Amino acid sequence: MKSTYRKQLITAGLIWAGYLAVLVLAYTFLLAPQTRTKRQIARELAEQKQAYDRALEKAQEKGRVKLNEQIEHLKNTLSEFATNSEDSANLIFDISQIANSKKVGEFSIGGKKKRLASKTANLKHISEELIDITFTAGFNQFAALLNALERHQPVVFVDKFAITHSGHDDEGHEVDMNLAVFITTRQDS
Repeated sequence: MKSTYRKQLITAGLIWAGYLAVLVLAYTFLLAPQTRTKRQIARELAEQKQAYDRALEKAQEKGRVKLNEQIEHLKNTLSEFATNSEDSANLIFDISQIANSKKVGEFSIGGKKKRLASKTANLKHISEELIDITFTAGFNQFAALLNALERHQPVVFVDKFAITHSGHDDEGHEVDMNLAVFITTRQDS
């Protein structure tokens, strides 16, 4: 009995050894190459991710530079249409100088007053100031003054005007004009 038991044990051991050899060969030829390929793909993925991150960082840097250039351009454009609150005091003097150069008569200029912004405008960093002027002028003088005011930098907008005919062609006509200018407010950076 011992010999049959021993034969069975040897047979079972040889079968297990055969299966183990088959499993080792299967791992060596099937699974090990896949593991190496998996590691290589993971390494390539990490390299590609690093390259992507570097490209994204450079693109963000270029985008940031481009946005800063656009901001500077917009600030320069804003300065063509608006003045800061410190320089707004010079506007009345500038407008008076323009009127004197165009030789209009009986020129008077009213003080500045702020226009209430509409609720839909939602303006936080810019306000509008109105300046009233009156003068007498012929048509050519009026047109020259209007042209000079609208070419002024910062731009002076003619909000509205009214011309009262004098009744005599040789006399100047009375002009009431409301001018609007944009004033930038100080921004805390």
